[in-house]
Amino acid sequence: MAIKGFASMTPERRRELASLGGKAAAAKGNAHRFTSDEAREAGRKAGLKVSQDRKYMAELGRRGGTAKRDRRLNPPKENE
Repeated sequence: MAIKGFASMTPERRRELASLGGKAAAAKGNAHRFTSDEAREAGRKAGLKVSQDRKYMAELGRRGGTAKRDRRLNPPKENE
């Protein structure tokens, strides 16, 4: 079975086409730009949704604690 469409394109070509689409939408007036209030509300909603997954939140806390310990035990060396 032959690969067709976007799957057959290089990542650079896909990026180029996406850029052209974004520029066309902006020029036509169809593109949406979030205001800071809209972005804040979207982030709040996403945070509420993600925080409902207890297992995921526990993993985030574990990773944060591990990173803090690693920074404490191996501080960055100055001017090497």
